[in-house]
Amino acid sequence: MAKKSRSLARERRHVRVRKHVSGTASRPRLNVFKSLTSIYAQIIDDVQGNTLISASTIDKEMREKMKGLKKIEQAKAIGKAVAERAKSKGISSVVFDRGGFRYVGRVKALADGAREGGLQF
Repeated sequence: MAKKSRSLARERRHVRVRKHVSGTASRPRLNVFKSLTSIYAQIIDDVQGNTLISASTIDKEMREKMKGLKKIEQAKAIGKAVAERAKSKGISSVVFDRGGFRYVGRVKALADGAREGGLQF
């Protein structure tokens, strides 16, 4: 039997989560993706199929702020940034989609940062 890859296992978990989690115009989905070096957050309206807001550690305006920060601190800053951008567009409540990742470390830090920024989920 072949060894299952971590990325394949994560994708299967994500599919399982997405069966139950969907974003609407009134309550869009806050999606999280993390790579080894970066973390990305998007607020998505699944009905329209549009990404409304995004923030990541590789954004032009965020890149300077990320220098010298630990990955968990970066994730928290991205959470705050995505919450700020959502507030400016009039979004206050979202559905959290951890993307098949465990709710620890950077994923939890991003969620905490978004809550501190004023998003409700």
